[in-house]
Amino acid sequence: MKSVKSLLAVPFAAYVRNRIKKQMLTAAADQLHLLEQLLRDAQHTVFGKAHRFHEIKDYNSYRQAVPIRDYEGFKPYIEKIKSGTQNVLWKGHPLYFAKTSGTTSGVKYIPISKDSIHNHIDTARNALLCYIAETGNHRLTDGKMIFLSGSPALERVGGIPTGRLSGIVNHHVPRYLRTNQLPSFETNCIEDWEAKLDKIVEETLHQPMTLISGIPPWMQMYFDRLQAASGKKIKELFPELTLIVHGGVNFEPYRARLMESLGEPVDTLETYPASEGFLAFQDQPDAEGLLLNTHSGIFFEFVPADEIFQPHPTRLSLGEVQTGVNYAVVITSNAGLWAYNLGDTVRFVSLNPYRIVVTGRISHFISAFGEHVIAEEVEQSLQAVASQHRVKITEFTVAPRVQVSEGRPYHEWYIEFEQMPADLNRFAEELDEQMRKRNIYYNDLITGHILERLQIRLVRKNGFIDYMRAAGKLGGQNKLPRLSNDRYLADALQAYLIPE
Repeated sequence: MKSVKSLLAVPFAAYVRNRIKKQMLTAAADQLHLLEQLLRDAQHTVFGKAHRFHEIKDYNSYRQAVPIRDYEGFKPYIEKIKSGTQNVLWKGHPLYFAKTSGTTSGVKYIPISKDSIHNHIDTARNALLCYIAETGNHRLTDGKMIFLSGSPALERVGGIPTGRLSGIVNHHVPRYLRTNQLPSFETNCIEDWEAKLDKIVEETLHQPMTLISGIPPWMQMYFDRLQAASGKKIKELFPELTLIVHGGVNFEPYRARLMESLGEPVDTLETYPASEGFLAFQDQPDAEGLLLNTHSGIFFEFVPADEIFQPHPTRLSLGEVQTGVNYAVVITSNAGLWAYNLGDTVRFVSLNPYRIVVTGRISHFISAFGEHVIAEEVEQSLQAVASQHRVKITEFTVAPRVQVSEGRPYHEWYIEFEQMPADLNRFAEELDEQMRKRNIYYNDLITGHILERLQIRLVRKNGFIDYMRAAGKLGGQNKLPRLSNDRYLADALQAYLIPE
């Protein structure tokens, strides 16, 4: 028998899905109108006055007046906000600061405004409603839902509530879902990830779970603890579980092991949230890519990835993009971010509607020899070879080995296998072949005898988790970089290798 929530969810999901379909038809034009509205709303801010927003008439004049900045370029404005100044980047004061770690800027404080909070909350809701409308699966609203997230406990910075984005969002879970939500607020506030995870297992072990959401590696860690506590597959424990919601990192390298832990197939829903905004989500179960979130307070620009660090890169609005090109994402939003370089790269797989796949981070690549290898290439290559050899990968990362005592330099792959391939040397050969197919520059370096074939270093069981624990980055929203152009991570992992 359907509950009241189920009865209400079905027509509401259909309504939201139909509205999103209509918005798909006018996305490019609506984006330009959104930019005009954002400029009008912020013309009297400190930033708006400094960049003469009142004189900007269209997108072309906007990209001339407002240069692309990363977080470092916004720090002086953030400091003004923290000192108590109002109307700096957006009207009034931010509602929150989302606190996140940057690789070059240390801790970053990303403003979330009264206007932009709806982007985070409503988009998460819309992703679930589209899933319900497309699949007819309304049962998930009747059971318990778990969101593996950061602590909802907030500090104050410059008088502004501050915390991890997932913790902030926790305060805005709709009232009608509060009774479905796990873990408890008290458990969610535990800072130590492993202690928190043990408590989450205790609270959820005998609950009718229907939805589990989180970053894949930490979801796997949760599954491992559940299995250790019960001796059962996850679907045996939670027979009503119908949906896994994931984001933050590419799901595919983790899929095989997660599905083995589940024991039975479960639907998956991919999302693309960031502290700076909820950018895209999977709106159809079988469609490639994620639907760009074009009607939620974010104006998008796209820069060919190989131009992003040039003084005057090509900047494209949504109507100017092409499929198959690797773009850096630049956003302008009602949080007060103006031509902000997000640091992510994407590729369009469809222009009608506008759907993307996330290909990596600008800072996460290998180009020690001019090869510019990106995350998408290494993930797809490893997934293909692992599937052929029927092995499962727990975690991996790649770095260049430039200085060698003899022979030529090479790419070094640090891999933790759930079970080893029968022939590791053959596995490495086929992995190298896959990389050469996907990256012509890498292939040229191999055939030109500049690089040796890649080499694999075996990370011991739980080696990556132990490294993340030692680095103070276990759990929450912390992610391991797939690629590094330096040896910092690779050198740190030496202590976690299987002895040769």
